[in-house]
Amino acid sequence: MELLHSGKVRDVYADGDDLILVASDRISIYDAVLPTPIPDKGKLLTALSLWWFEQLADLLPNHVVSATDVPAEYAGRAIRCRRLSMVPVECIARGYLTGLGLREYQDRGSVSGIALPPGLVESSILPEPIFTPTTKAPVGEHDEFITLDEVIDKLGRETAERLRDLTLAVYRRGAELAAERGIIVADTKLEFGWAPDGTLVLADEVLTSDSSRFWPAESYQPGRTQDSFDKQYVRDWAVRSGWDKKAPPPPVPDEVVEATRARYVEVYERLTGRSW
Repeated sequence: MELLHSGKVRDVYADGDDLILVASDRISIYDAVLPTPIPDKGKLLTALSLWWFEQLADLLPNHVVSATDVPAEYAGRAIRCRRLSMVPVECIARGYLTGLGLREYQDRGSVSGIALPPGLVESSILPEPIFTPTTKAPVGEHDEFITLDEVIDKLGRETAERLRDLTLAVYRRGAELAAERGIIVADTKLEFGWAPDGTLVLADEVLTSDSSRFWPAESYQPGRTQDSFDKQYVRDWAVRSGWDKKAPPPPVPDEVVEATRARYVEVYERLTGRSW
C-alpha cells in the first residue's frame, strides 16, 4: 500500500481503487498531537464509527466498503473506504453552547454569524441545533469559524445548503439515539466528500469521542463545565498542567491516559450496548 496522508490521528493508504483509513492511538488537542498514545483508542473510534454508519444509513451514503477486508496488522482499527474528493470545510453541528462556540458567543453574541439569544451561559442548550462550519487547517494551525455565506462563496449555494442540512440531520439523529442511552451530544464535527457521480458522502469518523462532545445526562447542569466522555478530559488536564499550547506538547501522565481510555470505553458501551 502507498501512504497518501498521515494526519493528526489517522493514516490514509491507497490500495487499488480503494483507500485504507487507519485510526491510530494518537490523540490531538488544540491542534497538536500529544506524545503519549491512548491504548485501544483507534479501535474504539473505528468500532463506534461503524456502529453509527449503520444507524445513519437511511439518511445518507457513507464511504465504507469493508471493515474486514483490511491488512491483518490493522485489523479492528482500519476501514476500507471509497475514494472521494473531500470537501474543504469542517462541518460542525452544535446543540449546546461550549468550547470555541461559547467563546465567540461571549465576544459577539453569535457563532459562525448566527445570532443567539442573550443570557446564555456555558453549556446552555440552544433554541435549535446550528451549523457552524470551520476551515480545515493543516497540522499545527488552528481551524477558524466561517459563516454559511463564506461556505456558499467557496462551494456554491446548493452544496453549502446541502452540507448544512446533512450535518444537522446527522446531529439530530445522533443526539436522539444518544439521549435514549443517557448521553448528551453537545456538538459534533463531520467530514464529507464527493463521489464520482457528485453525491455527497459521509466520510472519516462519525459521532465519536474525538469528533464530538459527549456528556452524561444525569449530571448535566448549565452554567459550568460538564463531565465528559470525550477528549475534553485531556484538554482539561492540559490546562491544569500549565502547557502554553505551543509545540512540543507535554507527555500525558499514566493516570490521565487510563482515565481517558475508560471514558472512551464507557461511551462506546453505553451507546452501542456492546461490551468492549
